[in-house]
Amino acid sequence: MSEQPTFDLHPNQPRWTHIALRVKNLEASIDWYEKHTPLEVLSRNKDDTGYGAWLGDPDGRDMPFVLVLAQFFPDKDPFAFAPQERLWPFAHIGIELASKEAVDAMAERGKAEGTLSFGPMQMPPPIGYICFVEDPDGNTVEFSYDQGVYATARDVWGSD
Repeated sequence: MSEQPTFDLHPNQPRWTHIALRVKNLEASIDWYEKHTPLEVLSRNKDDTGYGAWLGDPDGRDMPFVLVLAQFFPDKDPFAFAPQERLWPFAHIGIELASKEAVDAMAERGKAEGTLSFGPMQMPPPIGYICFVEDPDGNTVEFSYDQGVYATARDVWGSD
């Protein structure tokens, strides 16, 4: 392998860039996340061990944070020794929505699809109004309203 970098652009300091999930069916997972969240495919790849995709929010291009999905070939899975992990029951991916009604709509969609696992429910601050829905691999995705992540970040770190 070359010691030269592959890419020309790098962060100027450590940055939080991704969460990675091993999935059973890459296309089903991509379809689910594109249907239920604001995430879109940023990149796809294939190598000797399997298929992968990065999903992200196009509005985050200056400070990207991606969901890495990896579907390994059964005979090439470097993690085959371990059971298929999942984010559950509390460990989750969080998506904040613009309204309580949007959380209710996501909960109804999850209920109709048989994937709603919690809520919708008003929780104490800073949790807000939430529901939990499971993706195709059983990972918990929290949809919330009024968690205060944006307000807290602005209060502590300021705004541009």
